[in-house]
Amino acid sequence: MSLNRVILLGRLGRDPEVRYAQSGTTVATLNMATDERRPDGNGGWKNETEWHRVVLFGKQADLAKQYLTKGREVLIEGSLRTRQWQDKEGQKRYTTEIVALNMRFVGRAPEREAFGSGGAGAPGAGGAPGAERGGEELAAPVGADDFSDFAGGGADDSDIPF
Repeated sequence: MSLNRVILLGRLGRDPEVRYAQSGTTVATLNMATDERRPDGNGGWKNETEWHRVVLFGKQADLAKQYLTKGREVLIEGSLRTRQWQDKEGQKRYTTEIVALNMRFVGRAPEREAFGSGGAGAPGAGGAPGAERGGEELAAPVGADDFSDFAGGGADDSDIPF
């Protein structure tokens, strides 16, 4: 038995890069930073940042294009994939990235000019899940899994043997 699962909570280092496959499917690439505090060896602490490349497809990519911007906090669940290609000099290159299965917007969205214009991002203007309404951020699950399952989302755990 094996498992290839990644869960990341971090911030975007830049706006999503969006492109379209020949089939017309939207593909978005996110550059996501996660931070970890570690002892620095001198009695203090230092933050270490790790950068991750995340790829989203279809509706998730459309939502990323519409709602995610640099600095936005996002929760990603996915799996690791390594792919190979040849560069312009004919050298084999490899990259490992996270292919997202689920995405959730976390925290508040950055202020947008569209709020005053009544655009799609305006409070009460409808829009997609995850759009701000009345100043509150709503979670935007994409996919069947719900992350509340990982946080003890109210399930009866009396049958757990420890």
